Amino acid sequence: MERDIELRLDGATAEDLYAALHELGEHVAAGASITPSTTEESERLGRLLQDLGHSLGRKCSPYCDHLA
Repeated sequence: MERDIELRLDGATAEDLYAALHELGEHVAAGASITPSTTEESERLGRLLQDLGHSLGRKCSPYCDHLA
């Protein structure tokens, strides 16, 4: 059974996600290089991936103890 997953993004994380997906698409389509992320962008996208993984029922590691 398919279920919907909803995540709320702040504006900065939404911009980071858009930029990452756009650059990945350009890289795949035309071999364009991918610009390295800043520390802040990487941290925001890391939190997004962690939240998404948890919403999908995945743990980020065997020691994942920060789930509510």
